[in-house]
Amino acid sequence: MRPKWQQIADEITRRIERGEYPERFQLSEVRLASEFGVNRDTVRKATKALRDSGLITNVPNMGTFVRPSADDRQADE
Repeated sequence: MRPKWQQIADEITRRIERGEYPERFQLSEVRLASEFGVNRDTVRKATKALRDSGLITNVPNMGTFVRPSADDRQADE
């Protein structure tokens, strides 16, 4: 069985791919922890994996957001 943080990361990935979490959508650690019934440390492990894979990004003093697609990032430049 996969660790809980990995299951959460997989579910967030699916939601991003389905458009449930659109580009620039803010992810809330508190809400995710409550939804999945885990503590925030578990959510942080999941979001770290998603940051490492490039799906989400942290903006200092603002929060964690779904990254724009590569096409949208190039258009912004």
